[in-house]
Amino acid sequence: MPATSSPELEAGTPAKSEDVERRPEAPGAPSNRVQAGGDAAGLGRARATAFIVPAMLLIAAFLLFPAIWTIYLGLTDYRLTGLAAANPQFVGLDNLQNALSDDRFGNSMWLTVEYVIGSAVIGQVLLGFAVAWVMRERRGALRRLVESLLLLAWVLPGSVVAFLWIALLDRDSGTLNALLQTPGTGWLLEYPMASIIVFNIWRGAAFSMMLYAAAIGNVPPSHMETARLAGASTWQQLRDVVIPRIKGHILTNLLLISLWTFNDFTPFMLTAGGPDDKTEIMPVFIYKLALNSGELGFGAAISVLMLLFNLIIALFYVRMLRSRKDDAA
Repeated sequence: MPATSSPELEAGTPAKSEDVERRPEAPGAPSNRVQAGGDAAGLGRARATAFIVPAMLLIAAFLLFPAIWTIYLGLTDYRLTGLAAANPQFVGLDNLQNALSDDRFGNSMWLTVEYVIGSAVIGQVLLGFAVAWVMRERRGALRRLVESLLLLAWVLPGSVVAFLWIALLDRDSGTLNALLQTPGTGWLLEYPMASIIVFNIWRGAAFSMMLYAAAIGNVPPSHMETARLAGASTWQQLRDVVIPRIKGHILTNLLLISLWTFNDFTPFMLTAGGPDDKTEIMPVFIYKLALNSGELGFGAAISVLMLLFNLIIALFYVRMLRSRKDDAA
């Protein structure tokens, strides 16, 4: 009796290429075909370019061109008025050399470091983390009230916040003097740097609180419960369980708030850099130098130095993040 082929015997037989090409695709299965000269989204190069060009034009107009123009101005003696305004001369790196040897620049740089460390690295990190840690298990009206107050301080316009703090710290009729029974104390005159540091901590702690609250919420409750059952105190749970797991969030927060605080101009609305230049941080110093004194070239050169300091801060934190990932691997 002749042997007959069965489907089981033919299952291992390779199918012909034309049969594979004609085989219909399953409904809903992703297609592996990409049109020649096209893309996975099926837009085509022309339409994809049309989507990208407006964004690139905006980036060029508001970021790239101002940066290039600032670098150019920093290499000239350009001024707002006078002969240097009509016919600026190329001075090369003289502005940078003059800035580095200028006592005003050194004073401004030191005040900026003090402002960043006091209000961002220490103040906002500690206050934001403390609020997030205390509120982690709270529910109800108290938590909503605390979060709302912090968020309100963060989203209010800087001019409104500055007016509120001037009213709070006023020497004659300030709210703080009325509460502390210290009439006549000029907080912005007697403690100018401490005043703007506390002001910036209050204004910016909401961002740190939200970031840390999300990070703490991602710590597995089983880890906390295990540590608790093992007899670990609250401080030990925080040190040995929570902080190691949210180290990346801490570094990211430090990077962002350090850069934001380094470039913060809002203290100008409180003190205008005074009294006696005691709160003349870098953004305020550049503003007064370039616009009040008219030395645009010199101010632009210091802006370039400020950009380099921002890059150094960013590279420092990025290096710390990379070393942490290498250690974890």
